[in-house]
Amino acid sequence: MAAARAYLDYNASAPLVTEAREAMIAALDLVANPSSVHAEGRAARRLIENARRDVAVLVNAKPEHVVFTSGATEAASTLLTPDWQMGRGTVPMSRLYVCEADHPCLLNGGRFPAAQVTRIGVDANGIANLAQLTATLATHDKAEGLPLVAIHAANNETGVIQPVEAIAAIVKAAGGILVVDAVQAVGRVSIDISAGYADYLILSSHKIGGPKGVGAIVAAADLMMPKPLINGGGQEKGHRGGTENLAAIAGFGAVAQQALAGLQTMDGVRVRRDEVETIIKTLVPDTEIFGTGAPRLANTTFFAIPGVKAETAQIAFDLAGVALSAGSACSSGKVGPSHVLKAMGYGDSLGALRVSIGQATSAADIELFRTALAGIAQRRAGREQAA
Repeated sequence: MAAARAYLDYNASAPLVTEAREAMIAALDLVANPSSVHAEGRAARRLIENARRDVAVLVNAKPEHVVFTSGATEAASTLLTPDWQMGRGTVPMSRLYVCEADHPCLLNGGRFPAAQVTRIGVDANGIANLAQLTATLATHDKAEGLPLVAIHAANNETGVIQPVEAIAAIVKAAGGILVVDAVQAVGRVSIDISAGYADYLILSSHKIGGPKGVGAIVAAADLMMPKPLINGGGQEKGHRGGTENLAAIAGFGAVAQQALAGLQTMDGVRVRRDEVETIIKTLVPDTEIFGTGAPRLANTTFFAIPGVKAETAQIAFDLAGVALSAGSACSSGKVGPSHVLKAMGYGDSLGALRVSIGQATSAADIELFRTALAGIAQRRAGREQAA
């Protein structure tokens, strides 16, 4: 009999929900190319458009403003470009402004040259410095092109939620365009792109219980779009070439429906998260939990145990049957200092652990976490006594 395990790494990838799996299996039975005009092709096309509608509803967008991609990184690389189009004309973006605590797919600047990327700092809780953003945008020379601002809605490591509405107002006043990475926020907090929340959203299916390898760009309007990253046969209205990943898109649509309904259950997730933090503070009182002075996602805890390396603790948790992360899962398995904590003023030597949970997280999962942490705390105390 296999030993019990607890999966507490939803921010890296949430478990595939039943509805998404069933939708994907059904889609695999559709043999045709969705660009074909015969009945079989139209059936495949109908599945894609139904999924487009469901993803649009999740963020209160219009279905025609949803462009499917292979994931959030492709969506970011598409949007973060100096080259934009309005109809047949061009609209240049002369500079990109990103947040120091952004995910690497934003922080690296996409298709902008490094010299055209400006980074905005954050405070000790990871909230973007709005005064710096305002002052920096005030110096932007719009004669050279528009300012493009990209920021995460919720941090993938700390769970800290940015004041996106306030940021949007600053960007609008400066005549800029706002791209919001909503990968961690969607399905965990309510997002309404129609209310001036953002000009463009980046979404990812597998963070909310859908399949890996599919994401979306969602636009607030259809007036302007970036120059395509992938040119091809005109799929996605010419915004993203290549035959659509039918099964993955079907799963994304199905999980979008579930994520919208799941917003009503986030209070229960918060209760579980608070249980985790109570366990941490009880067993290791000198542990620091990051971002607690700001609004956070209900499912995320990011903490450091003094005197214990994050990678060492992560391995210990894994051996004890608990899957969690030491920061972002997007670094090819590498564990090291967190650029988010460095941006928050903690230096570049500190590593931390992330617990991220979901609706399916059980009391047994939390108890397994408690047992694992108790073992780590006991070994730490033994080392301190020996010293």
